[in-house]
Amino acid sequence: SEMDWDQIERNWKQAQQKIKRKWVRLTDADLNTIKGRRDRLEDTIHERYGFAADHISKEVDDWLRWQG
Repeated sequence: SEMDWDQIERNWKQAQQKIKRKWVRLTDADLNTIKGRRDRLEDTIHERYGFAADHISKEVDDWLRWQG
């Protein structure tokens, strides 16, 4: 079954490692600031990579789909 963002928030400690593998430019400090919030994750990916917001949103959706 497809994972939803609430599960990521609840299991943030485990999710951080997977997120770091996907977006390697994110630092531990970034992940501590994000604290499981999708909006903060997307903002931080934008800061580190410079991708357009719609691209980031789709990338996060795609990543989430593969976490199920």
